[in-house]
Amino acid sequence: MDMTDPASLATERKAFYEAIASYSMTPLWEVLHALVPPSPATPCQPALWKYADVRPYLMRAGQLITAEEAVRRVLILENPALRGQSCITQSLYAGLQLILPGEVAPSHRHTQSALRFVVEGNGAYTAVDGERTHMAPGDFIITPSWTWHDHGHQGAVEADAPVVWLDGLDIPMLRFFDAGFAENGTAKQQVVTKAEGLSRHRYGANMLPVRYDAPFGQTSPIFSYPYERTREALFELETHAEIDAWDGAKLRYVNPASGGSPMPTMATFMQRLPAGFAGKPYRQTDGAVFSVVEGSGSVTLSRNDQLWTFEFGPRDHFVIPSWHTAQLHSMQGCVLFSFSDRPVHQALGIHKEDRLP
Repeated sequence: MDMTDPASLATERKAFYEAIASYSMTPLWEVLHALVPPSPATPCQPALWKYADVRPYLMRAGQLITAEEAVRRVLILENPALRGQSCITQSLYAGLQLILPGEVAPSHRHTQSALRFVVEGNGAYTAVDGERTHMAPGDFIITPSWTWHDHGHQGAVEADAPVVWLDGLDIPMLRFFDAGFAENGTAKQQVVTKAEGLSRHRYGANMLPVRYDAPFGQTSPIFSYPYERTREALFELETHAEIDAWDGAKLRYVNPASGGSPMPTMATFMQRLPAGFAGKPYRQTDGAVFSVVEGSGSVTLSRNDQLWTFEFGPRDHFVIPSWHTAQLHSMQGCVLFSFSDRPVHQALGIHKEDRLP
């Protein structure tokens, strides 16, 4: 073979690649730059879901199928670049779940960790491991891995509106590890054995039981974080503390037993952008999903000469994929909830963040 003849060399290489393909092998040098790119790369796209656009379809779903029939009546928020894969980023799942007065979403459990962030309505509850918590807009609720849980709406049809919440799960992550599975309960609802609020009283007063038992393993022993308390903290920070030039007043939810993230695979945050806020640009390797709690604003995103600007208002949702430069703005002020896969990045030592000038 003449190594100086490009045509001959190309023919020989093609024949070689075809030969090794029959042994389920491929040459690294043909794919190396794609496997180890010069900067973080993702196929995910930024996207915005306006609640005014999607709510009518949620309500229509409520007319077409019951919560019991569906097991979970959810419209998945699929990343536009990952259609058919049931994910909003390559590691995270997000969807909007609807429950109507008088309904029960039956008891089951699964290895995936889940969060619920209440978007609209009152009168619903989530039960986890024998304890119920009622759900109000802005509340953050955890379903730890492999815990029995069900949802219900105890309100009267005439008096109470539908309840909608954002579901966030690590489904794609567990699918990658081939570790995702579930089990249905034998009863429609689990038996309530604990007083409501017991977990918060036991673990959420900046104290822990003397003989702490970690009821949910690495997941927070508190499974309900009310918005009322979070909102008060954010507005006090806005009034009395220095405002971060990139994030505004931003707090992360914690596992009170460890100080780490409330779930081993997902971090959760709440932030307040004061009126007139013009954030500096930043980028991070963990893709993040946002739910607008109150107020309005905009986010500008850029990546490889592409530019997106989303105007958002209450109950809208948007995703900032990995390593997309983002800038947050708000003329009237707003509050944003978000979740990401940051704990996994941190555990692996691969998390990177740039806070740009």
